[in-house]
Amino acid sequence: MRIFWTFLLVFLRSVAADVQEVSCVFLRRCVLPCSFQSHGDDVIHWFHRSGAELRVHSYYDNQDQLGHQDQNFRGRTSLFQDQISRGNASLLLTGVKVQDEGIYKCYTSTVHQNRETFVSLSVNAPVSTIRIHQDGNRITCSSEGIYPQPELTWSTEPPSNTTLQNRTTIHQTEEKLYDISSSLTVPDNETDWIYSCTIRTRRNQRRATFRKLSVSVSGGVSTIPCWAPVSSLQNFSLTWRFNHSQAVATLAAGSAFTASDGWRKRVEGVSESGSLTLSGLSSSQDGVYSCELSDEEQTLITDVLLTTREGGHSRVAVIVFCVLTIIILAALLIASLMVYKKKQREPGERPEPGERPESGEHPEPPEPGERPEPGEHPEPPD
Repeated sequence: MRIFWTFLLVFLRSVAADVQEVSCVFLRRCVLPCSFQSHGDDVIHWFHRSGAELRVHSYYDNQDQLGHQDQNFRGRTSLFQDQISRGNASLLLTGVKVQDEGIYKCYTSTVHQNRETFVSLSVNAPVSTIRIHQDGNRITCSSEGIYPQPELTWSTEPPSNTTLQNRTTIHQTEEKLYDISSSLTVPDNETDWIYSCTIRTRRNQRRATFRKLSVSVSGGVSTIPCWAPVSSLQNFSLTWRFNHSQAVATLAAGSAFTASDGWRKRVEGVSESGSLTLSGLSSSQDGVYSCELSDEEQTLITDVLLTTREGGHSRVAVIVFCVLTIIILAALLIASLMVYKKKQREPGERPEPGERPESGEHPEPPEPGERPEPGEHPEPPD
């Protein structure tokens, strides 16, 4: 009995050592390698070990024999028939599914020998796109169509001294893929922080970073900032959106920016830092402008809440106009009062005591018997 178990252990180790690892991407094509010494009149069988041994593909009598092929593989398998005579029995599997994972056996038979080789196939649906946005005091990060089951973590800049309050849910679809979503509660005193969400599997990971800004701009030409160092990236795409839906402008590595039809008259350009320059802004363009930068590893999103105000030069002009208007009105009022006062004086009216007569004007002599006022001397009679 001891000899039996020793033999079995050696056999299992030898089989495990001969298993080739192959990683295939979901819905892509994948090659399962197998080679042998061809001597003509070759026989090739591929099997999938999934509980029972399922027939994947067969070849003999110099042609494919698919009468006993499992229905899960129908229309998705083929051999490189022009290379069989050179000893290539590899299997081409298209439209890879999660259910295709497992151990495959390649059986080859010739007039000289029979041979079995094993291939371990694993399926990978990488994290390709992450969506991140803020709604009130919650930031949500999500991604779909991932395999195997992903993990999600949050981080902040600057680092938080407290545990981040988040809720993560994972859902598996009929295709055995995973959808993941996580919501993070934003503290009231940390609204200007940078939040990052990382989703990873055994094969890859991707990060999304969110930042929120508020700016107030004047009319004329205005620049909306974007936290996107595009000049340091080799392969990227950048998209500006208005209120998270309306495309404003796009920029890709090695090409000039493109403005959408509805914004072509306002977009002046997109800088190397990703900032968007617009002209002719008014209150009808107030809202959230989102800058989304993506490359092979990360997505950077900046939400800018924009409000317009009276431009600096226009405001100064309004103030100057108001001051000049007040001065002119005051001058007109003073002039009107002087004219009014002058008209109140009738001809022959004596000036008030101590008031000198107008130039060229002589006071009337007093009436007979009337004594002159003190300090006043009447004219002698003619």
